Amino acid sequence: MKALIQRVSSASVEVEGRIVGQIKKGILVFIGIEKQDELEHADKMIDKILSYRVFSDTEGKMNLSVSDINGGVLLVSQFTLAAETNSGTRAGFSTAKPPLEAENIYNHMVERAKYLSSDIESGIFAADMKVALVNDGPVTFLLKC
Repeated sequence: MKALIQRVSSASVEVEGRIVGQIKKGILVFIGIEKQDELEHADKMIDKILSYRVFSDTEGKMNLSVSDINGGVLLVSQFTLAAETNSGTRAGFSTAKPPLEAENIYNHMVERAKYLSSDIESGIFAADMKVALVNDGPVTFLLKC
């Protein structure tokens, strides 16, 4: 499982002209679910996302998590993160979890995040989404579980 997290001043996701998720200061998280991923990987990843230190403390060091600052989290499924890109010039998707199974894991992640934190928003699995963000820094990390 991969999660690309970006520290943002604001972010939103739109589907068919309607905003379905929106946050102010926090993190935008793109999630790629791979064949071997199961619910325990999802739980571990959400815990890591909520506790990963990407915000500056009073000394300017990245010592604070999104939970520490009571920031927002916008979760967006992105199967292309699970792509095989080591050879050629076209991505292969045989490493991605099949859509129905991946959707169950993604929905579990959203529900777990909502259970653990109050400001959780999400996109719609497999929808054609338009994502807007103001990257703060920029600060971007690729997390793997």
